[in-house]
Amino acid sequence: MSFEKIEINSLEFSPTKAIGENWGILTGVSADGFNSMTVSWGSVGVLWSKPCVFAFVRPGRYTYRFMEDGELFSLAIMPEGIHKEMAVFGSKSGRDTDKYAVSGFTASEYEGVKFPEEAQTVFICRKIAAGDIKPEWFIDSSIDPENYPKKDYHRMYVGEILTVLKKS
Repeated sequence: MSFEKIEINSLEFSPTKAIGENWGILTGVSADGFNSMTVSWGSVGVLWSKPCVFAFVRPGRYTYRFMEDGELFSLAIMPEGIHKEMAVFGSKSGRDTDKYAVSGFTASEYEGVKFPEEAQTVFICRKIAAGDIKPEWFIDSSIDPENYPKKDYHRMYVGEILTVLKKS
């Protein structure tokens, strides 16, 4: 399979369906490697007049260190109907499992940034901001107990979208 570089404004998709229902695969890349994980929370939009991806990673995830240490990351929008294969990326740790081998997916890359070859669309991003979610931010009091019973609050990463790749 091959990908073509496209302009972000030519892209038409529903972020809530693509990320929330179909799931995505987030890949953090650093000088000493990479790790990928499933995501069902996140968004694509605009911040500071830049097209951005908003990704959320808990500190206990192996991907966290790659997101912290690296400057670049990818968000892969995956096709429908492959949750079983993608579940490996959310249930196994890259510390001791080759998630690509177990899932049957193939690791691909664009200018050193990894992503799954099975993706439909890939956002290549440069980290421009990061911050920890804090419980005092929640206006809706149900968010904390429903989503953070262990108090393991996500770190939010804002990535400027540098390149959009679409499966050709």
